Amino acid sequence: MSTAPATSPRELKIVREPRVYLVGRQTVDPAAIERFLAEHHLSWTTDTNVGGEALAEMAGRVCYMSYGKGRKTNREFMSHLVEVGHGSVLEHGVWSFLVTGVSRSFTHELIRHRHFSYSQLSQRYVDESESDFIEPDAIAADPELHAVWCEAVEATRRAYDRLVAGLQDRFTAVEDRTLRRKLARQAARSVLPNATETKIFVTGNARALRHFIELRGSEHADVEIRKVAVQVLEIMRVEAPSFFSDYRLEDLPDGTRATRTDHPKV
Repeated sequence: MSTAPATSPRELKIVREPRVYLVGRQTVDPAAIERFLAEHHLSWTTDTNVGGEALAEMAGRVCYMSYGKGRKTNREFMSHLVEVGHGSVLEHGVWSFLVTGVSRSFTHELIRHRHFSYSQLSQRYVDESESDFIEPDAIAADPELHAVWCEAVEATRRAYDRLVAGLQDRFTAVEDRTLRRKLARQAARSVLPNATETKIFVTGNARALRHFIELRGSEHADVEIRKVAVQVLEIMRVEAPSFFSDYRLEDLPDGTRATRTDHPKV
């Protein structure tokens, strides 16, 4: 079996900040809503153009059959539900995000949130020889520790390249080239560190997003996942203020930020 290293990898690229992209949101079917209202002799309009907010309001009004009654605006109606803890209604508003520039350590924590749906970059199919890496701020701030970290990451990169090359030689009997690469990469990935950059697609409802922001935006959460929680909150306060306007951001001594709300555990 050949153990010669593959082509030398490019210079180590370190990603310092995660990126969160809001890529999907709901729409409503006005005709179906009007048909429901007409058939039940009801009258109702909402002042929000956000599909998730409108659907959650409609769902909440089913509970009380309060169409055309009581609190008039979407913000008033949803804020009341948040205040009284009627969080199940928030589950009808759904959004999708693409998160990049994060580590495997991050995704190990993220997937504990079981009410989200996930699709993550596959290390079995994707060549990680040119991958980026996520360095924790606490290590990056210390030159000596940074050097130790870089040395360890570079060692794993070299090992990965040698393993992939050697394993592909070992699997030469496998005729399917795609399968041969997959077999090599799925075994070689075992040496890659948690610092390896990954990308993950996440879909969740407003209630699950609030739970994530509340737990992972806390000053006690890991810095990397807190940065993502803060970005998600910044996006959702603009996207769906009726659900997230009760949250605020507070500066921490280390220069990062944390999330706060007066209505936890909704």
